[in-house]
Amino acid sequence: MSEVMPDNTDTPDILYEERGDAGLAYVRLNRPAKHNALTAAMLERLAEIFRAFDSRTDLRAVVLTGAGAAAFCAGTDIAELDGLDEAGALATARRGQETCEAIELCAVPVIAAVNGLAAGGGCELALACHLRLAATHATFSLPELKLGMIPAYGGTQRLARALGHGRALAAMLAGDSLPAEEALRLGLLNRVVAVEQLACEAETLAATVSRVAPLAVRACLAAVTRGARLPLDEGLDLEARLFARLFSTEDVREGTRAFLEKRAPQFKGK
Repeated sequence: MSEVMPDNTDTPDILYEERGDAGLAYVRLNRPAKHNALTAAMLERLAEIFRAFDSRTDLRAVVLTGAGAAAFCAGTDIAELDGLDEAGALATARRGQETCEAIELCAVPVIAAVNGLAAGGGCELALACHLRLAATHATFSLPELKLGMIPAYGGTQRLARALGHGRALAAMLAGDSLPAEEALRLGLLNRVVAVEQLACEAETLAATVSRVAPLAVRACLAAVTRGARLPLDEGLDLEARLFARLFSTEDVREGTRAFLEKRAPQFKGK
């Protein structure tokens, strides 16, 4: 894997690769000795990377994963939390929330390939992704209460929306780890596979997404992620306007004609 950072910022703790022929980007957390624990600099860089994807019409999917086989991400580096005052803690929470929001609102589908432990901020990163795959040995937890704090990168909100208040509170109050198979049963994951198959499965899913109309993919992501933050009537209005906007594109004409002509469409993202 070539490891090239976009723009001119070199961050060894985050490895970045693009596979132009597939329209695929890889973002890999790279602190395996620390179970890929997040630093402030890593969170800021992740936010920059995912915001930059919004203008990339050539990309079809992004895979977010961790280096090594032990952990996707163990959460925030506790050494950076020790000694924080209230103002510093608020800044830390805002930074993590902004990063997770950049992932969730990314215009390109983001696939979490969870290759091991996903705890605290690592679980919150995964929750912000649009699609989630996990290795069979992966676990998910928000154990912050055991440290005298609460999840603060969006975990209290996204987990409750994903599982319902009762299940989410039970998981957070106990701080227990959720095995991958249980996470799949509860709907947190799209698929669980052997760790040696994880990268292949992520790329297969990315290829599947890349075959449908890219402008429609972006519109669907916006309808779901932004619509979820709105009252139902406003969400429906957003859906209708996004639907209508697509009818000014060549891809809609190609898609409908291909259907009527009984052939495979050739989408151009225009």
